[in-house]
Amino acid sequence: MSENSYHLEIESNPHNLITVEEFINYFAVDLHVPEEKMAGLLLSVTEATTNAIIHGNKSDESKLVSIDVKKVDGELVIKVKDHGKGFDPGKVPDPTEPENLLKDSGRGIYLMRVYMDDVRYNITPDGTEITLVLNL
Repeated sequence: MSENSYHLEIESNPHNLITVEEFINYFAVDLHVPEEKMAGLLLSVTEATTNAIIHGNKSDESKLVSIDVKKVDGELVIKVKDHGKGFDPGKVPDPTEPENLLKDSGRGIYLMRVYMDDVRYNITPDGTEITLVLNL
């Protein structure tokens, strides 16, 4: 691990999101993430992790979610990886469409796109990896 990279692995249990929040706060302070970007960063990484736990790993605690963070050339690059089969991000309903406004789920991907400067998906044979990029 270099001084600008961080790693966390958690079991697929939503109770572990508090650990994720502590991890985010730790690396954000360490990497001098601007205060005005913190809320969006916390929201995006916890949403990506929640999706990995619930949708990717189906809340199977024997499957881990890994979070890797690196600071590269003024960008914060966060990769959240699960062991799920993957999905088509284009098939996720737009939460801003009137028929979806009152739905309980479906906002996470939308919010990640709002708060992050780039959101990419990599579907691999052993899981799905989402990459979140935040310009610092």
